[in-house]
Amino acid sequence: MDLVLIRHARPLVAEGICYGALDLPLAQPVSPAPAQMRSALQGLAPGRIVSSTMARARATAALLADGLPGLEPEADARLRELDFGNWEGRAWDAVPRAELDAWAADLLHARPHGGESAAEAMARVAQWADALPAAAPDCLWVVTHAGPIRMLAAHWLGVPLATTLGWDIAWGASCRFTLGGATARLRWWNRL
Repeated sequence: MDLVLIRHARPLVAEGICYGALDLPLAQPVSPAPAQMRSALQGLAPGRIVSSTMARARATAALLADGLPGLEPEADARLRELDFGNWEGRAWDAVPRAELDAWAADLLHARPHGGESAAEAMARVAQWADALPAAAPDCLWVVTHAGPIRMLAAHWLGVPLATTLGWDIAWGASCRFTLGGATARLRWWNRL
């Protein structure tokens, strides 16, 4: 099965603001344009489109599905971005240095913001991945967020999350995996 992970288009939020669980709409005009996102996926017609339940991911999925007859995007809460608790909506430079240091000291398990730890988020995202049906379509498009995309890459490639955390993924860019049995192969990363 080909599984294409697509980061949602640019959300309506100021630069430097912490957001994960904030349910943000897409900025207008949509960037990148849906036609540009679809052109990167030519030849990979989806049998299903699944998205995070967050508005920015659902809206991107709906734009991508437009013109694909019979495909109605489905939403799954396990594909949400990490919840940054009381940091949500705050400028990163307004977060107390001690809290940032505590988080950096244990990125996987610390939650000085009171939200979700990366380990908790990764567990829910991996649960979604492990629940994919054996009779899945030949190609599945998944519209989600940078965090879950990096988490899924770490999960399928069998590498620590710390390895994939630094991998860039642009707004509207895609990553393609081929899943077969117990193996996963990364075909491309950050294509737009």
